[in-house]
Amino acid sequence: MTKYDKLKDTLQKRLDELEHSIENDEEFETTELSNYDNHPADNATDLADKHTRLALRKHSEDEIEDIKDALTAMDNGTYGKCTECGAEIPLARLEAVPSTLTCVEHAHQEVDESIRPVEESLLNSTTDQPVENEDSRLRDYSNSFEILEEVGSSDTPSDKQ
Repeated sequence: MTKYDKLKDTLQKRLDELEHSIENDEEFETTELSNYDNHPADNATDLADKHTRLALRKHSEDEIEDIKDALTAMDNGTYGKCTECGAEIPLARLEAVPSTLTCVEHAHQEVDESIRPVEESLLNSTTDQPVENEDSRLRDYSNSFEILEEVGSSDTPSDKQ
């Protein structure tokens, strides 16, 4: 019995769970037969549910692929060695993420900028000028919150009656 047998069992059980989940995943059905008399919020809820299910399915498919790659590495005798640098992957990391094939230093953790919302390229972190290159006729670039705060907030004595 090798030191990776327990991890192999863990991976195999997780693979079985994911494959069973995908096999038994029901197709998304809307709550109404017609959208004509349906409230727009109901349509939005159905759409959000559908997107959530699709995202979860994609995540499960990616996890299945990672698990199969790890099981193949176990069969080939390369499991536990980083595919990037060849260094030994600590057992604690393998126990935490059994499907990993890289050490922490070579784990891919970059943010994929291509999937970020387009609005992020326009918005700034400040409320004084939240949009770059905005037409100056649209905003006076003063901090509106400070103006409202002068009028009153729940922190002022007049609101604590």
